[in-house]
Amino acid sequence: MPTMMFVNLPVRDLQASMRFYEGLGYKHNPQFTDETAACIVISETIYVMLLTHPKFANFTPKAIADTTKVTEVLLCLSCDSREAVDGLVAKALAAGGSKSQDPVDHGFMYQHSFQDPDGHMWELVWMNMPTQ
Repeated sequence: MPTMMFVNLPVRDLQASMRFYEGLGYKHNPQFTDETAACIVISETIYVMLLTHPKFANFTPKAIADTTKVTEVLLCLSCDSREAVDGLVAKALAAGGSKSQDPVDHGFMYQHSFQDPDGHMWELVWMNMPTQ
């Protein structure tokens, strides 16, 4: 079985956050979704657990980061093309996200980013990986 990744993110408004991620084209898994949490399926091996602040607080003794003042984490997803990178950023902006950084083109790698409604920073990257 491949290693799976579950990213847990605190959110202020669970329903609004679910709508945002669904606006990006992702589905939620109802088996792991209730009034305090939602499981967003990014891929077969990557899942985002959206947790209300009270639910998130059950998992850590630390304060929840105020993402308007600090960066808690940078989340990065690979895309199949430069167009896919820009397309997902456009979907994020249309769904209520905000621009994070200007795109950067290194030739062999292209990246662009956005913030979700709770200020979590997502970076999207396309890499021209050599085949062997």
